[in-house]
Amino acid sequence: MARSETVVAFKNITKRFPGVLALDDVSLSFRSGALNAVIGENGAGKSTLMNILAGDLHPDAGEILLDGQPVSIPSPHASQRLGIKVVYQELSLCPNLSVAENVMLDRLAAQSVFSPIRRRTVRAAAREQLERLGVAGLDPDATVVNLSVAQKQLVEIARAISQEARILVLDEPNSALSKNETDKLFEIIAQLKRDGVTIVYVSHHLEEVIDIADTISVMRDGRHIETVDNDGSVTPAHLIASMVGKTVEIATKRAAPLLTDAPVALDVKDLSAEPALNGVSFNVRAGEIVGVAGLPDSGKDELPAAIFGLMPRMGTVTLQGRPLTPQSTSAAIKGGMALVPADRRGVGALLSMSVQDNIVAASLDRVSWLGILNRRRMRTVGDSYVKRLDARIAHLKQKIRTLSGGNQQKIIIARGLATTPGLLVLHEPTRGIDVGAKAEIYGILAKLAADGVGILLVSSEMPELIGQCSRVLVLHQGKLRAELSGDHIDEETILSHAMGQDVTRPTPLGHERATAEAAG
Repeated sequence: MARSETVVAFKNITKRFPGVLALDDVSLSFRSGALNAVIGENGAGKSTLMNILAGDLHPDAGEILLDGQPVSIPSPHASQRLGIKVVYQELSLCPNLSVAENVMLDRLAAQSVFSPIRRRTVRAAAREQLERLGVAGLDPDATVVNLSVAQKQLVEIARAISQEARILVLDEPNSALSKNETDKLFEIIAQLKRDGVTIVYVSHHLEEVIDIADTISVMRDGRHIETVDNDGSVTPAHLIASMVGKTVEIATKRAAPLLTDAPVALDVKDLSAEPALNGVSFNVRAGEIVGVAGLPDSGKDELPAAIFGLMPRMGTVTLQGRPLTPQSTSAAIKGGMALVPADRRGVGALLSMSVQDNIVAASLDRVSWLGILNRRRMRTVGDSYVKRLDARIAHLKQKIRTLSGGNQQKIIIARGLATTPGLLVLHEPTRGIDVGAKAEIYGILAKLAADGVGILLVSSEMPELIGQCSRVLVLHQGKLRAELSGDHIDEETILSHAMGQDVTRPTPLGHERATAEAAG
């Protein structure tokens, strides 16, 4: 049973940004020793509220109570001194340091400048935290820049729990984790609750929230709509209606017939990128959405980078009939390929630049003459894609960092579309995006496919693959394990292949070839 005492309370919090009322007189409290979920659409004010608790932002009005007493949180350091630790969805690791150094970074920073750093002690302490997360196999000496997104997220969480925080805020903590890793994370959270730690859990996965939360707070348009006790009567339909103010339906299965006669937009043969990929072959036809599934160590997350020329590769990648030069992103763009990366804020968005500049960044030849930018043309292109994708912005000069996650993603997709691609590669396109924004992005993809654009959708979200794709490629240990279509695209079959398990029923298309490759 969760404790009833209030540990954190926001009282009449208001926060304004230029042209935006981010928080509107928000009063909300969190129970001690409980898992307090906070949900809402992108732009609802969740992140702003968490940033205020973390000391990254300061409210324009209102106050924060900790254990019933008003507190001032002028900085992240002050927040941490109060026992508050926030793990953001967009990771804050030091890429050139080791796993051990990142896990223990805050403790190292607190040491005197005259104290020696005992690397053996740091490594042992980091290994202990990784073992708590069930990832003892992750090398403490590995450099973070070389890790997968899932591994980086685990390092970030290990760093947080190493600080013995009494209030732990997790912002979409499992957005890049496999089911097994997520289950382990939930075990860790349960243990932290038993130890008296208060968890604030920000998530867009409603079924997950209903499974694990003690209380669920809903925000919409900068306001606190309701907080409900998760007593077994809460349904996803109720939460969605509360989040968006209306009923939102996402098709569980898209009408996506196999396209056997359409031109091949992308043809990949014997693609290898050591150590992640080994002899992968497949194609994507114009007008179809092909999904890619797999566990974090399957090579799934390296596939977009290898195809786009961001990492060394062997084999051939043919785009609309023309072979692409390896390790040449410019050749990929000129050939008609656009990439939407998984790390939206780290490598996808140009955070310090405007919406307009982000949209035209990959197609400067369309908006310039003899190297001189045509500002009018930039506005025309930017405005056309903002309207086409229905991005919610104040104006084209607005900094992209001030947009919600869903609108940032729309602008990054717009940048790709501005290059008029024949193939769009999307890597985790709806990670950390609310249900309403997901529905809008799925609608955009369906329209693009109807217009003849080939789409390669690399995703960890099973409903996304099942609902949007005509074919799903399943990778296992760097090889193509199976190629599924029709009724064979279901969660059980995908997960079985992703885990390297035999599936008794026959699967269509490339199963025989894929099984032979996996066995080889």
